[in-house]
Amino acid sequence: MPLTLLLPLATACGGAAGAEDSKTVTVTVGYQSKTINTVTAGTLLRSLGYFEKELAARGRKDGRTYKVKWQDYATGAPITAQMTAGKIDIGSMGDFPLLINAARGKQLRQPTRLVSVTGYNLRGGLNTVVTEPASELRSITDLRGKKVSTSIGSAADGTLIRALEQAGIDPEKDIRKLNQQPSVGASALAGGSVDALSQFVAWPGQLAYEGKAEALYDGADLNLPTFHGVTVREKFADERTGVVDDFLRAQRRATDHLRARPVAAAESVAAETGLPAEVVYLYNGAHGIATFDPALRPELIAALKKDVPILRDAELIGDVDVDAFVDPEPLRRAVPAPPYEKATAARPELWLRGRSDTRAFDSPKALLKAARGADVRAAYVPDALTGTLWFADRSVWVADGPELRAFITPDHARTYVERHAGARVVSYADALRRAS
Repeated sequence: MPLTLLLPLATACGGAAGAEDSKTVTVTVGYQSKTINTVTAGTLLRSLGYFEKELAARGRKDGRTYKVKWQDYATGAPITAQMTAGKIDIGSMGDFPLLINAARGKQLRQPTRLVSVTGYNLRGGLNTVVTEPASELRSITDLRGKKVSTSIGSAADGTLIRALEQAGIDPEKDIRKLNQQPSVGASALAGGSVDALSQFVAWPGQLAYEGKAEALYDGADLNLPTFHGVTVREKFADERTGVVDDFLRAQRRATDHLRARPVAAAESVAAETGLPAEVVYLYNGAHGIATFDPALRPELIAALKKDVPILRDAELIGDVDVDAFVDPEPLRRAVPAPPYEKATAARPELWLRGRSDTRAFDSPKALLKAARGADVRAAYVPDALTGTLWFADRSVWVADGPELRAFITPDHARTYVERHAGARVVSYADALRRAS
């Protein structure tokens, strides 16, 4: 997702996308295996083989052989570079990189179209700013004068910029921003060469799960939708309309699978990526931070338009005609089924070892009571202010009379305590004892 668009265009894919002879058509798909908010158009879709099955059915009708070439990248920017070079036909990436994809495609006369969404969060909870566990930083305002790693041009960078501006901090002058790949930034945080890391799914959750980071800022505080989506080269979409339809049908099938079997899907993605299944489930589970639905919802497109000034001010793009970039017709044509219902409030959820399902609870206290003494694989609780799901043992807990509430960040917990007389922060171990 960061802007590294000046990479040599020859790095890639070994031949033109959409390549064909008289009877063979090769479709090249760029995806991000570890950006797990895109799995229904990438990692999970590839493992299920649904796209290949759709193309095989097409081949039986028209006498051609269709092949899929999957190209895995760490971020969205190189996917855009290869699309504008005509070497990738279909790609998936986050909302900020999608705008760069639109701008670069138009600039280089390889226009692209946004044809579907993979996963979204209506409040922006997919992006998080984290610090090392021993950090004395307690809120976004503490970043003034600090070194912060992010991937410039990514949705996480956009979250950082907006959060700093809301706090009265100039993101260009009042912090030292380092443009780093997510893995490099994670290493920099662990090594103490940066004070904080602003990144996209699944990096914050992974670092928190491994005990290498604590959340400082929840992107959901912005209350602005963020999402990932699927973009296609316009020329390819016009020449291979049926193939684009096949991809969207396959994506919907993968989405159905993930929603019907979230634990199995998380295990599958974990096996393909090396990510802990518990982290995958935090984002992609039944009550996960991401909601999967291909529909191009109006609120998502409206949020995309609000992203344009951020990237324009950073001189990463000029003006982008979002309405011209978004093309709802392929999804409407290929997937006549109605969109899923909007995301509902997350519920506390418990995953026990040896189980292929999870159990949801009506309150954090009920979750803790069930977790105490159990063989817990992972326990998840929504933040009491924003609703963003987080690991129970990595959350900040507050006792308020007989009630127990969880928060992602110390700032959220402090806000709640200040508003509720008698409430106080307690340890996770104390919260477990109180629940019982």
